Amino acid sequence: MKKVFLFFAATVFSMSLFSQELAQWRGPARDGIYRESGLMKEWPQAGPEMIWHFDDLGQGFSSAAVTSAAVFTTGMTKGVGYIYAFDHRGKLLWKKDYGKEWNESHSGARSTPLVVGDKLYIMSAYGRLSCMSTADGRTIWSVDFLSQHDARNLTWGITENLVHDGNTLYCAPGGRDANVVALDRNSGRIIWKSKGSGEKSGYCSPVIVNLPSRKMLVTIMERSIHGFDAATGELLWKHGHINSYSVHPNVPAYNDGYLYCTIGYGIGGVMLKVSPDGTKITEVWKNARHDPKIGGFVVLNDRIYGAGDFNRSFFCLDWKTGRIIYQVNQLAPSNIIANDGLFYVYAERGTVNLVEPTGSGINIISSFKVPRGSGPHWAHLVIKNKRLYVRHGNSLMVYDIAR
Repeated sequence: MKKVFLFFAATVFSMSLFSQELAQWRGPARDGIYRESGLMKEWPQAGPEMIWHFDDLGQGFSSAAVTSAAVFTTGMTKGVGYIYAFDHRGKLLWKKDYGKEWNESHSGARSTPLVVGDKLYIMSAYGRLSCMSTADGRTIWSVDFLSQHDARNLTWGITENLVHDGNTLYCAPGGRDANVVALDRNSGRIIWKSKGSGEKSGYCSPVIVNLPSRKMLVTIMERSIHGFDAATGELLWKHGHINSYSVHPNVPAYNDGYLYCTIGYGIGGVMLKVSPDGTKITEVWKNARHDPKIGGFVVLNDRIYGAGDFNRSFFCLDWKTGRIIYQVNQLAPSNIIANDGLFYVYAERGTVNLVEPTGSGINIISSFKVPRGSGPHWAHLVIKNKRLYVRHGNSLMVYDIAR
């Protein structure tokens, strides 16, 4: 009987561990693809109904991290960064500071919280990594990479939307010793530190790639794309990819042995073939035209979609060859997510657009002007439980997009 009980207890623990609710930047798989059903295929002329809004977030570019219990985001006031937690009617549940935030060029909170179960994780622009309770904002643990691990700050502040795998949390603070780091996400204990190539951080948000023989952490540092063994921190390879300002915020995309990375300022993208064991890469193609600076891209049906930076068009590229299938002089620059074959495009000029891709271009089905907030329209859109979350500076707006 005792053995049966222990087996049952272990099973329940395992199930709870792997069923913890996750909210992170760019959706469930960090690829900008959401998987909701029952959404409107066309919006009313004035746009979908706004359910609630909050206009006192302070400065920032964070998206919303949405769970079944709450909505979390960040903001900065007088140089201090705060996490805000709301219920789904827009009531402020709590507001807690996580330390000094970016009050210099393009000031404001940078990163979107990562929520795993009952814990929230945030990296400040000054390299402080904090773990907080989702229930009340209490700080559980924190690590200051600038003061404790020789990390070096960047022109516009360290900017990283964190990634985890099980109980391991990964970040790339860009220190000479702690270049890329894996931590126990429950205690903050450092599992491994990798010197990597010694490059500074590159404003990139890493992704975990599942290969046949290992898990690989991929990120873009100051001058190169890097692949690390996720279990040990061993640098497996790097591939030079640099622009004038070392700004590389777009999450890399991996599919069936191929890795696509693209950056702004006219440099564009590169496709790499990754060996099954992750130790070797081969350059397959380059395309300098599709060069999103901060807007990301999505991949659907072997096609890459997204808007450019220097090249101010909306692009559709062939995944296998890099050939431009079409480009249109619309909606650029912008950020992009997708759901059920349609794109949700937030243009920097302040419009949110529902877009249908076609064989030869795009069809803008519906559009509305963002009515609240101030400053650049840089925060990425979020879809959760048939609601669309739009951040503009000090304002968070929540829209009903249910059919």
